[in-house]
Amino acid sequence: MAHKAIEEAEVVIIMSGAGMGVDSGLPDFRGNEGMWKAYPALGDKKIDFMAVANPKQFKMNPELAWGFYGHRFDAYKNTTPNIGFDALKELVKGKKDHFIVTSNVDGHFQKAGFAKDKVYEIHGRINKLQCTECSMAPWDAPKSLKFDVDPATFEMKGEMPKCKCGAIARPNIMMFGDYQFNAAETSKQEAEFNKFMNKYDKTNTKMVIIEIGAGTAIPTIRSMSEHITDMTNTKLVRINPRESFGPKGTISIDKGGVEALGEILPNDVKDLFFVKS
Repeated sequence: MAHKAIEEAEVVIIMSGAGMGVDSGLPDFRGNEGMWKAYPALGDKKIDFMAVANPKQFKMNPELAWGFYGHRFDAYKNTTPNIGFDALKELVKGKKDHFIVTSNVDGHFQKAGFAKDKVYEIHGRINKLQCTECSMAPWDAPKSLKFDVDPATFEMKGEMPKCKCGAIARPNIMMFGDYQFNAAETSKQEAEFNKFMNKYDKTNTKMVIIEIGAGTAIPTIRSMSEHITDMTNTKLVRINPRESFGPKGTISIDKGGVEALGEILPNDVKDLFFVKS
């Protein structure tokens, strides 16, 4: 069913959560145990994801805040997007149109070669910075930026990134309880996605959502996928090894992203990227 829905679709919407990066070797932060396994120093201190991924940390303990985000910045920068990104990029070449909506902040869709104006990063992006004090528009993190993080304390050593105004900078990421998030970049991307949807939502255009690795803990992507399928002529293919369930009509695949894509993509795409079994 998934193979047919993707093959027949004229327009593809790729929706992705943290599970999309697991095949690239990145953690998915599934619960405290998953995060503490990836970051033992935080586990030793019993600091959970909601506490460290919080703008308050940049006030209370900026060294710890930048230890966490600096470590992630370096990890995302040094990680190569998995083969699933390449396969999806090949898929959309043969389609009428496409768009990517992701809750990931790693910038890997752009890194894999997808056009910047076709990506909507709903939770922000780690490769842009914003000020913790002033309202200056987000700016690109310097390519030379690196972080020296003490593995024992998970705190950053050395000088932290700063705004032109002199205040400490932070990633342009929407954190928990984040009323200081600068949404300028995200709002531009949202406007482009809305234009895209307005072109097709009241037509008979055959559309498919390929949703990969979006869980229920923070269900932003899942909710958006279900809303789109409810309001438009769109089929939902949900790929998730633990939570592939969905409303009536969902095509559920309880596998990881790369494994599932190697089975459900059109044959001409599969033959380029996946070994035949």
